[in-house]
Amino acid sequence: MQKTSEAHINQHSSLSERDKHVIWHPLTQHKTQQSTLPIVKAKGCTLFDENGKVYIDAISSWYTAVYGHCHKKLVEAVQKQSAELDQIIFSGFTHKPAVELAEKLISILPEKISKVFYNDNGSTATEIGIKMALQYHHNLSHDKDTLIAFEEGFHGDTFGAMSVSGLSVYNGAFEDHFLKVVRLKKPNGQNNDDVLRQLKEILIHHKVAGFIYEPLIQGAAGMKTYDKDGLNEVLKLCKHHQIICIADEVMTGFGKTGTCFASQQIETQPDVICLSKALTAGILPMGVTACQEFIYDAFYDDDVAKGLFHAHTYSGNPLACAVALEAVNLYESSEIQQQIQHLIEAHQGFKSKIEQHSNLKSVRHIGVILALDLDLNIERYSNVRDRLYQFFMTKGIYLRPLGNTIYIVPPYVISREELSQVYKALEEVLELNF
Repeated sequence: MQKTSEAHINQHSSLSERDKHVIWHPLTQHKTQQSTLPIVKAKGCTLFDENGKVYIDAISSWYTAVYGHCHKKLVEAVQKQSAELDQIIFSGFTHKPAVELAEKLISILPEKISKVFYNDNGSTATEIGIKMALQYHHNLSHDKDTLIAFEEGFHGDTFGAMSVSGLSVYNGAFEDHFLKVVRLKKPNGQNNDDVLRQLKEILIHHKVAGFIYEPLIQGAAGMKTYDKDGLNEVLKLCKHHQIICIADEVMTGFGKTGTCFASQQIETQPDVICLSKALTAGILPMGVTACQEFIYDAFYDDDVAKGLFHAHTYSGNPLACAVALEAVNLYESSEIQQQIQHLIEAHQGFKSKIEQHSNLKSVRHIGVILALDLDLNIERYSNVRDRLYQFFMTKGIYLRPLGNTIYIVPPYVISREELSQVYKALEEVLELNF
């Protein structure tokens, strides 16, 4: 009888009502969030709901759709590839899109990165980076079992990625099962010496295998930036102690910070770099964990057990590889590079306009990312966050505030008119009474 009743609901109810009966959404407390918004179409920077209302996607759907939704060249790349080779196991086989994408990535990744390992999302990209670091030392008979990560870092939701993430609201139920991780303060330019002293103490008391970090800016923490010179000193000390340095560029990769990779703004380069999100421009799920040759060499052995025994069914999926290759080509185009520069300049101008506002605690800007903190003393998931979210939605703008932090990461192709609409809504928020 229960099944029959639900079938009846499915036939006659809205998508939102039907969804409520069958779907468990991510990052959602369904008891307090009573409904979801059905989106039926997306084009450029615009989302369309089932009632015809439009919204500007001002965070590029979690930093993925940076060239806008349903970009013609990206759609065509998938269509063309789907007619030739859709899916093939990647253990024992290879194919042209995977080889060409790897060659292209290696040509633009930080120097010395020479091998690409395909996976299927950001969490697994960092998960494999962590496994590379730990197994590298294991294969070489080094007694190292601990990882270092910055306070408030976020690296994903699989177990290794959760272990190195510092946001307890995501991890609370699982912390007793984590890998060995030590948290390091973030260098802010004023505390760089203190951070180095803390790191030296960690190295005395722990057997450190790897250090994972988000270069320059922490996304889930609220777009918090930190000092690149301080980070460089941390990386140099880690390298001196043969600690594998893992750059999590899942969010920052492909232009978000003004360069293709945030690591390019830091003198000391990573041993491992993790990519996803804008890699395929949000068209298909995909992740990459790329590393230097010396790491690969530690797995290259007559002993089968020293191989990296990690696989995903959709590793190296031909469709994802094809669209990722087209996305990288699109990123490198003069048109997109000009749009990125225009967006950076617009953010600089808007930041200057509002930074003295009395209701603003702070505002920061790096590349195409703009974040502002309202001068409120609230918890991250208070009802203010929900009120902010709803306010922006009524203005036709999709954002996901984090507590009192509002951030925008618009598609590079956003028009001046659309960006002005976003800025106007941000200014209006500063005048609200909380």
